[in-house]
Amino acid sequence: MNAPDYRPTVFLPKTDFPMKAGLPEREPQILAKWQAADLYAQLREARAGRPKFIFHDGPPYANGDMHIGHALNHILKDAVVRTQTLMGKDAPYIPGWDCHGLPIEWKVEEAYRAKKQNKDDVPAVEFRAECRAYAQHWVNVQRDQLKRLGISANWEKPYLTMDFQAEATIVSELLKFAESGQLYRGAKPVMWSPVEKTALADAEVEYHDITSTQIDVAFEITEAPNAPELVGAHAVIWTTTPWTTPVNQGIAYGPEVTYQLCRTQDGHRILIAAPLVEAVSARIGSALTVEQDVAASALAGAVVRHPMHQLGDFFARPRPFLPGDFVTTDAGTGLVHMAPDHGEDDFALCKAHGINPVFAVEGDGRYRADWLWLGGESKNVINPTLNAPDGPICNDLRAAGALLSAEPFAHSYPHSWRSKKKVIFRCTPQWFVPMDQGEHTLRQKAVAAIAATQFTPDKGRNRIGAMVEGRPDWVLSRQRAWGVPITLFVDRKSGDYLVDKTINEKIIARFREQGVDAWTPEFAAELLGDKVDQYEQITDILDVWFDSGCTHAFVLESGRWPEMQWPADLYLEGSDQHRGWFQSSLLESCGTRGRAPYNAILTHGFTMDASGRKMSKSEGNTVNPLDVMKTYGADILRLWALSVDFTEDHRIGDEILKGVADHYRKLRNTFRYLLGALEGWSEEERLPVDQMPALERWVMHRLSVISDELKAAAVAYDFNRYTSLITDFVQNDLSAFAMDVRKDSLYCDAPTAPARRAWRTVLDLTFHALTRWLAPVMVFTAEEVWGTRHPDSGSVHLLEWPEIDADWQDAVLDKQFMLARKLREEVYLKLEELRRAKTVGSFLEASVTITTTHADRIAALAGIDLAELLLVADVSLTHADTESLTVEKADLAKCARCWRHLPDVKPETELCGRCDAVVNG
Repeated sequence: MNAPDYRPTVFLPKTDFPMKAGLPEREPQILAKWQAADLYAQLREARAGRPKFIFHDGPPYANGDMHIGHALNHILKDAVVRTQTLMGKDAPYIPGWDCHGLPIEWKVEEAYRAKKQNKDDVPAVEFRAECRAYAQHWVNVQRDQLKRLGISANWEKPYLTMDFQAEATIVSELLKFAESGQLYRGAKPVMWSPVEKTALADAEVEYHDITSTQIDVAFEITEAPNAPELVGAHAVIWTTTPWTTPVNQGIAYGPEVTYQLCRTQDGHRILIAAPLVEAVSARIGSALTVEQDVAASALAGAVVRHPMHQLGDFFARPRPFLPGDFVTTDAGTGLVHMAPDHGEDDFALCKAHGINPVFAVEGDGRYRADWLWLGGESKNVINPTLNAPDGPICNDLRAAGALLSAEPFAHSYPHSWRSKKKVIFRCTPQWFVPMDQGEHTLRQKAVAAIAATQFTPDKGRNRIGAMVEGRPDWVLSRQRAWGVPITLFVDRKSGDYLVDKTINEKIIARFREQGVDAWTPEFAAELLGDKVDQYEQITDILDVWFDSGCTHAFVLESGRWPEMQWPADLYLEGSDQHRGWFQSSLLESCGTRGRAPYNAILTHGFTMDASGRKMSKSEGNTVNPLDVMKTYGADILRLWALSVDFTEDHRIGDEILKGVADHYRKLRNTFRYLLGALEGWSEEERLPVDQMPALERWVMHRLSVISDELKAAAVAYDFNRYTSLITDFVQNDLSAFAMDVRKDSLYCDAPTAPARRAWRTVLDLTFHALTRWLAPVMVFTAEEVWGTRHPDSGSVHLLEWPEIDADWQDAVLDKQFMLARKLREEVYLKLEELRRAKTVGSFLEASVTITTTHADRIAALAGIDLAELLLVADVSLTHADTESLTVEKADLAKCARCWRHLPDVKPETELCGRCDAVVNG
């Protein structure tokens, strides 16, 4: 006779929640629902009146599609805001974009060049309109891409630095510096791009390895009052920038360096530093005979003449020896040629001795047409052929008998990060903010502000601190068209800029109406009246880092976003922003408000490819986040971003994403189990804690402990730990243990059985905890899960941290289960051996006998149903003089419904007592 089919009597989980996620198709549908419901506005209303958490979004540049760095950056920002919101705070997110500056201008110019048009032939207003339209296009593109990532923000009202209100604020902030006397106009060497024809900030420069020409050049000593024997000898300088020799104005020596007068094989006498004689000998290809030591003091008052002195005028002037503390004997000759137009040390030393720059090199990198040597030269100074060993400079020096060597030299050199072309130091009149002016200098204020700021990771403090302590004065001016103008008038006689608050207020008001197009000669005439000719209207624009450094004033203080307030609790960007936005914001705010605009800074590293290499289009190893979302979905990308140690450089690649997708599937399957197991749940089922079995109380203990740990991780912005705490709990505590143990009760107990009710009560608590905890990570999936169970309860993202009682924590119970789980691992090793040997077909038919010498272990496990936890027929745990673990097949009948081997299985029904009661009442 065939046994009855009891499968219909088993309470298997039921849910419509699909196992296959289909995120690329499902996520846009969820996103559309959020947008239709204006979820961001709902959240602001729900958190109104709560304690604030102010995150200020650093503006990405409105130029091109989102890349993987953008994705990681904004996912982190979103996770910060969402976790703070989950913890009950009012955490608004106002996104923004940096819209001015050379990158956009350069792209618009490229379009002109493609049409063989000259940008300078286009009216400035028309050109700026095209720049504005270009920026707005990419704002719209990036906004849609960031929305697709699930970033919750005020997308309908972002901040743009090109908004008229923002431009007026930038002008207002500049004029605060002007009114407090923190601006000056001066000629200093600054990083200059001959290709882009503008000054650059340090943050706009990157370094690449190049091969230059290194040369040794002899300057004849014509006067040496402290060492007459040096007259007629030649001081040798070494440089890797031959193009700077036409503007040499002196030679620097080290006050602590010992020099030697040497004779070459062909009889020439040359002066070089003693430690470098051997290196110079090798470069010039001549053995050197040392004739005498020369103390550095002997060079005081000595004079050389330029190798091209026969050209007359500038070149005929004597070049003095100048003492320079920066001179070393690490390389070269120990004598440094001074070109104050093209070096910071050169400029400072020459200025101290009354030697001024000559401004021989034009903005496009060419020497002035009237310059006697190389004047009108068609090649600009960064052109390798100009500086080559057989180029015009070396050939002229060779013809003059001054070139001792010229050969290739590999080294690192600064390049513009936009055009990727080499830059130079060029002395030009620029506008500066002084770092060391007054009793309480800007540098001192900034250093104090850094000390008062929290850094995550803390090493960021030292990085930005070192940069601020060593940085030169802030160069504010740029010689371009697309940006906020430096709204100053300079007295043509005195050189002072006009400080008039009434005029400044009118300027700010006009910018609110017209933006940067307000700054016209006509407006100047309107402001100054019949005095307009007495003043020069400045037409330079501001460094875009000043623009972005002012965003705190526009976003946090202007009142345009009433939910915001100053200062921000957090700024979050990549570690490169220690020299960029973090620093410009710091200096701007310290200059106008005396402190940083933020209380804390969080930095992340860079995303590398799967092999740890920097991503590069030319290498073909980039990972496009848009493609990742098309293949996997945004939640996989988010789970990756919040699982890596983002404080360091981290990796992404196909295999890494497959691993993340596997973790996602385990989390999704856990949600699917919870939804199915809770099918038909009602509050009447809930059991109080004091009626819970040990396993349920242990799961509640774990929920309480993890809740505390997750909050600590969220407060510390440690999302790597945050996600790992959840995934470890789900995979190890739930899936591999508690859910495995409780399948029998869930499937086979009567619906009203206290044990099943207890488990379903814990599953309900776990569901509410996991959906909320994972909502900041897997934003779409958490919404899908929540909506599946509570379709009429609104968004999961409106909820707060789950209510979890600290009294659930039970250290004694936790120790019991640690022992039980360790025992389970040991028993399962034995059971696997028996199953492979086919001694048992299932763990459920195994009988386990354990003897232990540890009485305390037996006592600790008292009250724990070990057979239930181990999923075996029975367990015997006794005290003995030896340790042993025996597993054998149990001599017990198998229940036809629950498949457990139990002593109370009735032969006539083949059901255990529990199953018989459920089936037959």
